[in-house]
Amino acid sequence: MSPDKSLSDATRFAAALSCVAAPAFASPVAPPPLSAVTAHYLAGHPQAQTALIAGLEPPASPAPRFTSEAGGTWSLVRAAPATGLCNPVLLTDASVLVASCNTPDWYRLTPDQNGNYATGTWSKMASLPMIGGTQYAPLYHASAVLPDGRFVIAGGEYNGTGTGVWTNLAAILDPVADQWTGVNPPAGKGWTSIGDAQSVVLTSGQWMLGSCCGYPAADALFKPLALGWSKVQAPQFGGAYQDEQGYELLPNGSVLTLDIWTGYPSADSSTTELFDPGTKTWKYAGNTPVVLPDPIQCGTYEIGPAVLRGDGVVVAFGGHTCKVNGSAVDPTATYDTHLKQWDPGPTVPVACGKDGTQACSLADAPAALLPNGNILFAASAGYGRPPTHFFEYGTDFSITQVADPLLHSTGQGAYSYFFLVLPTGQVMASDFSGKLELYTSPGTPVAAWAPKIYHAPANITRGTTYTLSGAQLGGRSAGAYYGDDAQMATNFPIVRIRNVATGHVFYGRTTNFTVSVAPNELGRTKFSIPANAETGPSTLELVANGIASAPQLVTVH
Repeated sequence: MSPDKSLSDATRFAAALSCVAAPAFASPVAPPPLSAVTAHYLAGHPQAQTALIAGLEPPASPAPRFTSEAGGTWSLVRAAPATGLCNPVLLTDASVLVASCNTPDWYRLTPDQNGNYATGTWSKMASLPMIGGTQYAPLYHASAVLPDGRFVIAGGEYNGTGTGVWTNLAAILDPVADQWTGVNPPAGKGWTSIGDAQSVVLTSGQWMLGSCCGYPAADALFKPLALGWSKVQAPQFGGAYQDEQGYELLPNGSVLTLDIWTGYPSADSSTTELFDPGTKTWKYAGNTPVVLPDPIQCGTYEIGPAVLRGDGVVVAFGGHTCKVNGSAVDPTATYDTHLKQWDPGPTVPVACGKDGTQACSLADAPAALLPNGNILFAASAGYGRPPTHFFEYGTDFSITQVADPLLHSTGQGAYSYFFLVLPTGQVMASDFSGKLELYTSPGTPVAAWAPKIYHAPANITRGTTYTLSGAQLGGRSAGAYYGDDAQMATNFPIVRIRNVATGHVFYGRTTNFTVSVAPNELGRTKFSIPANAETGPSTLELVANGIASAPQLVTVH
């Protein structure tokens, strides 16, 4: 099918994109991430809004937590000093930054002296600033760790309340100084609302941000030193709109997006596009063999995450939430980046709902690449109807249900979960409570996906910065994916130092690293030795997406 470059009803569509009079959610569950079109519809249809909220509530008789002998196991992280935690991100010193979402507050989890996150230490970080007289407190926003080690966020579907506002506020954090600085949004048409935006760090090190609700679609490149922006072409074939779409960095440096709005309001959204970082333009990249976005009949316009595996295959999950042609099963598809070919994948199991007989959906749901090559994902019936169940998508293209987390999954939908791949190889899951959980998978990490150290100093001194070079320093994947509502990429090097005598673990903060997910891509990074590192013979490893390089012997002075 050739790409449809126009909307069938542009006037009606543009009116529907108005981000005003959005519905307010007073439900005890977290406000759901909605497309601007869905929110606009709900604002004018109170009965539909009531039905949606009712579907998000815990069932009167919650289903029992699913347990399985297959797959991994869950364990609890020491309770955080706040609730409402979501969107965990890994900083370059291996600490985890977590938002108390819909508030200005952020917290840091530092692993203990053995490198264990479950018994790590919590500390309060600086709160987000007031920007232009408005307190920045986003929920569902774009985010990235930059090569200079800073962390940047932009947008937010909600901002401190249960009413969608699709804010265009933005801020950047210096984690060493523990200081946020407000950032002006890009100038020009399409940037009055950034909202639940998609973003990706390119191999050039530039952060590319898309406006959720720009019409026509708008993209910009961030200038971190000037805290400014430069305009860049946005996707061209998605009906001039890109709300709910995600950006996936590929091994050749291009960026993949799956269009949702092609041919709106028809339901044939199967167009894909690739961003060429050389020409800074988007081009048509073929059609998926199945329709992955939620069809027009279902009304959410959602889609599932798309995960790049280390073998160069993208596994894309659908977001079907209702019956179409008599079936509600959620499809998947795979894109082979070597062959540049799409193929159909297995359907998501029928195992959800309180009775376990409803189709499971990944409409707004997380997924993460495990070190052994499988993909962990969460799914629930319809659009976020509890309970949430968990699965592994195997390297043999099979899908196996695995154990649910120890807490909360019976009472909330899949959209409540965010994943993060830790240097330990575990996947951290947040669920809007104050209790994070860790998923530990069995099996051996794929050795070919590990970073490689070619040159590193043999003698290192506390408080000093060094340069290390090697190959595939960021691994071969971004690690964890959600889509447009959150990004938590870990395709950057983590330096782990382990004292031989005590076994204690210390992490060197990395900066100025090469960004890539390409096999054997040569690169380098700077790393700073922490002042509290124990002296004496030690080992040094590079870790990316939970997979460690071969250890190098060093002496810490």
